[in-house]
Amino acid sequence: MNIVGISAYYHDAAACLVVDGKISAAAQEERFTRKKHDAAFPVHALHYCLAQAHIRPDEIDYVVFYEKPFVKFERLLETWLAFAPRGIHNFITGLPVWLKDKLFQRTLITDALTDLWGNDINWNDRLLFSEHHLSHAASAFFPGPFEAAAVLTMDGVGEWATTSLAAGNGADLQIHKEIHFPHSLGLLYSAVTYHAGFKVNSGEYKLMGLAPYGEPRFASVIKNHLIDIKPDGSYALDMNYFNYCTGLTMTNDKFAALFEGPPRQPESMLTQREMDMAASVQAVTDEVVIKLAKDIARSTGSKNLCLAGGVALNCVTNGKLLREQLFENIWIQPAAGDAGGAIGAALAAYHLVLKQPRKIAAGQDGMHGSYLGPEYTQQEVVETLNGCGAVFTILTDAEALAQTAQALAAGKLVGWMQGRMEFGPRALGARSILADPRSPSLQKTLNLRIKFRESFRPFAPSVLLEDVAQWFELSAASAYMQFVAKVATSRCTALCHHEESLVGLDKLSAVRSEIPAVTHVDYSARVQTVDAHTNPRYYQLLKHFKELTNCPVLVNTSFNVRGEPPVCSPEDAWRCFMATELDLLVIGNVLLYKSAQTTSSKTGYKGNYEPD
Repeated sequence: MNIVGISAYYHDAAACLVVDGKISAAAQEERFTRKKHDAAFPVHALHYCLAQAHIRPDEIDYVVFYEKPFVKFERLLETWLAFAPRGIHNFITGLPVWLKDKLFQRTLITDALTDLWGNDINWNDRLLFSEHHLSHAASAFFPGPFEAAAVLTMDGVGEWATTSLAAGNGADLQIHKEIHFPHSLGLLYSAVTYHAGFKVNSGEYKLMGLAPYGEPRFASVIKNHLIDIKPDGSYALDMNYFNYCTGLTMTNDKFAALFEGPPRQPESMLTQREMDMAASVQAVTDEVVIKLAKDIARSTGSKNLCLAGGVALNCVTNGKLLREQLFENIWIQPAAGDAGGAIGAALAAYHLVLKQPRKIAAGQDGMHGSYLGPEYTQQEVVETLNGCGAVFTILTDAEALAQTAQALAAGKLVGWMQGRMEFGPRALGARSILADPRSPSLQKTLNLRIKFRESFRPFAPSVLLEDVAQWFELSAASAYMQFVAKVATSRCTALCHHEESLVGLDKLSAVRSEIPAVTHVDYSARVQTVDAHTNPRYYQLLKHFKELTNCPVLVNTSFNVRGEPPVCSPEDAWRCFMATELDLLVIGNVLLYKSAQTTSSKTGYKGNYEPD
């Protein structure tokens, strides 16, 4: 049984292939087109998924779209009517687009499949539609490692639902409670993201990273005016302060009055106000999620919790939820956003529509470490690099690992491309930029000279699973970089009086631990634990680095620059390597030192570095 799942037409289009209930391949369209958050029909991702599994188009049993366009249109239409006449501009501008493209997505999808694979197959007979939050919930439960679990989904909005509670048992999954649009924790966070001058649907993680620089002095303002939080975590927003139902912006003048001024202009200087806004909405988000989780634990009695939806990518909240110890186990879908909806849609069809059984491997999940994307043979790598005029060396496994570890220990910056590409937003050691976390200047260097992004942005550590307790206050594995935890007290360094008095972005200058490059200004870190089973090659690199330095931790950030998605192919890796100040590129066992490249190979790829 071959089932294709598709997410498209909003943001982060993706495709996946499920074969007999197991995820065979999955990838986001942006990785192939090089357009960040590409929402177009995932032609390239579909090509890849079928090629990876050696499956012909006529062998596909079903194609499943991750949401129901008609129900979504119903929500938009009812919203326009409910807020009339204030929503007339949205109605006038939005209705033609829906009538032309989005409302009749069945035809749009079948036409796209026909263009892709020919008209010999009646795709209309093989096309199914899931519901948005059901797709999210299915992506969290069915690949998860539990026979039974409660499932909490939180995002901006699907068709109607913005927050939902489901219960999974075996091959069954049922949604029991929902909070509906326009009341949305995700949209509240996005509204503050917008007001702080970042782009909605991509800048929320920047706001999360900015929060530790501020104080939550607006938290009471948010709770007194914007959101009414009940003891069970359910909530309602006061729409008098928001503009997303009736206009083309997230917030309005009443919102601005609460936060001491209009939205910050993108790319302008950050002030303490934006930092305090970030800290405040983060505190409110933590409160809502923990109250929801407490009620779920009480009402369901479940020992296991699964999370999905865009809010589940908030690693700070996840870390606080973990420390509450409300559940014995928490599992978070690594592609928790809309891209992961493609996986959920396919698995929902397999288990809920086709009534196929579910098999769980003891102690393992079904995401295969999230390494579900393309990989390249050494021959393909060599042919690509020869075509680029690159100078490189091919080594044995042992030599490649040893030289890479030595370069890292010497302070070199390494582009690391190994095996199958990650699915989802996190770099997990397959398409990563790596560095020594002991360097006090590395965060600023990486941000400004390699990633070309804001200096305040923190970097994540990868740590050997067996050593995590000696370096971080983390009580569980975090293979998908889903939890923020404090750096272990024994690894922290005391601040002098001057450093303790620093405020705002000046806090960056203080060295807080033995691994300052991955220690945020509140002594936290977004941790990835690495074990020998999930990613043996990356695990061995960390082991080599530990042998050289007595430190089992590496800086791990996505292999890309600002405005571009992470690299996918050897050509992408080469271009990013040559456009930045990376010292070493390692693709499989092929090593390229920047110092060895010739003048002709350094002509330079400038890239498409636009603000994201």
